Amino acid sequence: MGSQGRSGPPGNGGPGEGEGGEARKLQEGRVARGKRRKGKGKGKARAGQGGRGSGTEGKPGPQTAKEAAGPGADAGARACPREEAEGGGSVEEGVRGIVKGVEGSAGAGKEAQGREYGKKEEWRVRARRREGARPGRAQGRGGQAWADIAGTRVAMAAAAEEEEEAAARESAARPAAGPALWRLPEELLLLICSYLDMRALGRLAQVCRWLRRFTSCDLLWRRIARASLNSGFTRLGTDLMTSVPVKERVKVSQNWRLGRCREGILLKWRCSQMPWMQLEDDSLYISQANFILAYQFRPDGASLNRRPLGVFAGHDEDVCHFVLANSHIVSAGGDGKIGVHKIHSTFTVKYSAHEQEVNCVDCKGGIIVSGSRDRTAKVWPLASGRLGQCLHTIQTEDRVWSIAISPLLSGQLMTHLGSDFPPGAGVLDVMYESPFTLLSCGYDTYVRYWDLRTSVRKCVMEWEEPHDSTLYCLQTDGNHLLATGSSYYGVVRLWDRRQRACLHAFPLTSTPLSSPVYCLRLTTKHLYAALSYNLHVLDFQNP
Repeated sequence: MGSQGRSGPPGNGGPGEGEGGEARKLQEGRVARGKRRKGKGKGKARAGQGGRGSGTEGKPGPQTAKEAAGPGADAGARACPREEAEGGGSVEEGVRGIVKGVEGSAGAGKEAQGREYGKKEEWRVRARRREGARPGRAQGRGGQAWADIAGTRVAMAAAAEEEEEAAARESAARPAAGPALWRLPEELLLLICSYLDMRALGRLAQVCRWLRRFTSCDLLWRRIARASLNSGFTRLGTDLMTSVPVKERVKVSQNWRLGRCREGILLKWRCSQMPWMQLEDDSLYISQANFILAYQFRPDGASLNRRPLGVFAGHDEDVCHFVLANSHIVSAGGDGKIGVHKIHSTFTVKYSAHEQEVNCVDCKGGIIVSGSRDRTAKVWPLASGRLGQCLHTIQTEDRVWSIAISPLLSGQLMTHLGSDFPPGAGVLDVMYESPFTLLSCGYDTYVRYWDLRTSVRKCVMEWEEPHDSTLYCLQTDGNHLLATGSSYYGVVRLWDRRQRACLHAFPLTSTPLSSPVYCLRLTTKHLYAALSYNLHVLDFQNP
């Protein structure tokens, strides 16, 4: 590249023969500096061409020195012969030309390598998408393929989480776009929607997530629930089931209205019984012969744990009736005795109460009232130190089949209800709904509704059993629903008290096993009926 130390020809202004050694040293030094600069330029060019990665992705193929130097190096090389011909002054210019050529080739190499790297990066992105779509084909392609797939899965999981968070925010936030109605204050919107019926609210809930959440508010469904059957609201508007959303109760109440249910048998007996039962929380208490057994419901409410929680005994003959009060079981037996059992202990006391069998008993406010075939009703204290002490005896004109204590807790005979009953029209079941209203049913096949504030001689409303059967028992939801048990074929009837006719009838026995329905109990989801041989359940939650 540099000069070989030859002096220029005479007459061309070159140095003389004596000065050739110094000129050669100066020229060699300049050539050495030019080589060092050229080496640095080549290193930069290689760094620009190398790129990232390893293997075929980033390493360039083998190149010659001339190819690495590029067109600028050719220009510098062309300057070298001139340098040799012209002497020492032209060497510096030739070195500068080589350095400029190397820098120019390095810039051109970087630009070309950048384009190549962009193409390779695009290829890798496309390959990663193909591998993400067909994860099975990525196996066996090395750690790089697995890393790409893992990265793709992590990105997909993060995107899914972001979508869920966005959906949650969307459901909680009011929609920004839509009719001007949705931009009203929430209190005013509640007032407007409170005039919608059940079908309109259901359709409104299908518009968007925010409206679905908004229309699930209990305030919008309270008015509808109070007009529905067995929705957990009393006639006065008291909510008896605050832990269950009102909307869910309205859904189940439609099954009661339409008679949609699934029938099942909870218990069976080998011999005929006259069972009585009570419900408390998740427990069922039922009498069988001279025992009272306690069972626990399973979570669905339509089945029982077969092993009893407890067995309460003490009577010599069948248990005719019993109630639950103040963690006690107060029972009436065919042996003329009253039994008092503590539910969570083994404490049991029984005492003689009547000369004949005790048909009915009730307990409220620390007072026990019993009725018997001996035509008397008696009042007893529940206090442990005074058990068996009769506080008051009420003489009646006929056998006492049913009894109920008024919520007023007067403890005295207030009045006689009715005056036109035919002979033998005994009342087999009676229950208070409020201090002034009560329901009764019996042998005359009628259910009667009484209001003591209007008249004690004539009932306010009555419903007749269509098949002229004796009505053994009744139950009510405290509002519009009424359930009765008939004496033949185990027929359970549902009534809407706003109508005269029966809504639905469910015969629970066939002709060979005809049985009365001795006792009924209901919740907002189930109805339980005790017959001679079986305990039946009607499931209205999962029909």
